Amino acid sequence: MKTRILSGLIMAPLLIVLFLGGYVLLAACFVIGVMAVKEFYDGFGNMGIRPSYVTAYAAILGLYAINMFTSDYHWYMVWFFGCVVTSLLYLFRIEERRLEDAMATITGIFYVIFFSYHVLLVEQTGEYSLMLWLIVLTAFGTDIMAYFAGVFFGKHKLCPKISPKKTIEGSIGGILGSVILCGVFGWIFIPRLFIHCLIIGVLGGVISQFGDLTASIFKRKMGIKDYGNLIPGHGGILDRFDSVLFTAPMVYYYILLILG
Repeated sequence: MKTRILSGLIMAPLLIVLFLGGYVLLAACFVIGVMAVKEFYDGFGNMGIRPSYVTAYAAILGLYAINMFTSDYHWYMVWFFGCVVTSLLYLFRIEERRLEDAMATITGIFYVIFFSYHVLLVEQTGEYSLMLWLIVLTAFGTDIMAYFAGVFFGKHKLCPKISPKKTIEGSIGGILGSVILCGVFGWIFIPRLFIHCLIIGVLGGVISQFGDLTASIFKRKMGIKDYGNLIPGHGGILDRFDSVLFTAPMVYYYILLILG
């Protein structure tokens, strides 16, 4: 209970950032991306794997520079190519580095940096920019409602080998919570997209849990309880945003492919 309340307090500054948008949101996404990828790579370090921090930091600088200085999407393809090539070039000191080092480098760049970048892309979709809030509602709404549904109704384990405390009942409650929150938001703020908000609520309720379980798998394999200790006993940046890494791309590609 205390963890959920503290999590809510942590989200307060995030809500202010979402409201302000623009360069404030861009700066926040950049800082969170840098901090999160460091935590992710530190986890690999616990396994004896040494990803390239420099490559990741150069990648995030390049990605946000593209966003700020050009609207030509071909530069994103150049960015993809550059990230893969530089990660593989990291292996050229063959006696010091292993294949796992390069693979971990690439994984961190795309899983943490590129996925989180979609928060900014949603805000820049023009008439659909308000749907930025659905990223938060699906991610954190699912997490909070799944917790309470699991506490009061949970009996059947969902994925005991990945996350022993999660239950099927909690998972269903999380999806319902996501649908309700997204529906209320759509009804009040963007009624013309009400049905789409409900659909995103369903999709987000499912995929946010995939994001949470994926993070749990990484942490189990890394042999760590939390990605960081930004707040002692509560975890790091990545512990708070693991679901957002999945919901942000989902919302963006829904806008791109369904709403056009």
